Amino acid sequence: MEKEFKSILVSQPKPENKKSPYFGLAEKYDLNVDFRSFIHIEGVYSKEFRTQKINLSEYSAVILTSRNAIDHFFRICEETRHTVPDSLKYFCVSEAIALYLQKYVVYRKRKIFHGRQRFTELMELIKKNNKETFLLPSSDILKDIIPNQLEEASINYKRAIIYRTVVSDLSDLENVTYDCLVFYSPAGIESLYKNFPGFEQNNTKIAVFGETTKKAAEKQGLKVDIGAPAPNAPSMTGAIGLYIKANS
Repeated sequence: MEKEFKSILVSQPKPENKKSPYFGLAEKYDLNVDFRSFIHIEGVYSKEFRTQKINLSEYSAVILTSRNAIDHFFRICEETRHTVPDSLKYFCVSEAIALYLQKYVVYRKRKIFHGRQRFTELMELIKKNNKETFLLPSSDILKDIIPNQLEEASINYKRAIIYRTVVSDLSDLENVTYDCLVFYSPAGIESLYKNFPGFEQNNTKIAVFGETTKKAAEKQGLKVDIGAPAPNAPSMTGAIGLYIKANS
């Protein structure tokens, strides 16, 4: 390589699971891997939620795409003094998200449906229950595929913005450099430039996950050195490992 690859900053919180592949990557290639969330979540206050003119009692089902959506849905219900009916149906994008509902409801006594991982899979279940009135709790940032598929299937739904993705303060990193920066979302790229408007890539390698993240990086003039998923590297750590091997 032009420069020894020794340090990586991943723009996400440090994994709680010690089995994270990033720890294996660090050990295998003798890397210093740091984690720092470039964005964070802030809940929408109930006063602002009310301006969306959503009557929670009108919905017979709720579509849940993340743990954040679950946490903030129940928070809003509590703040607005809405009692969640036992009859409410829950449609979750994955089993892991469905199981997270146990934090708030008695799982076995509720009507809970889940896909395997992709929203397209969940849509099949939603279509089979198309007589329901669906609420979609979400962030201010939402992948187009979700409303597009709901509208194409003529699903009766309403989106409720109950939390926001906010740029984190990274000022303490101003004089810190890394050989590689890893991004998982366009919001991470946005955070980089809001915190450091004069950021220059120079020899820093840029790793991105997903096509939308790649487009956001290139729009800022960044050269993307590592991309995932790829046919030979479906994971970000796999793609980084291949890059290190090819350039060492």
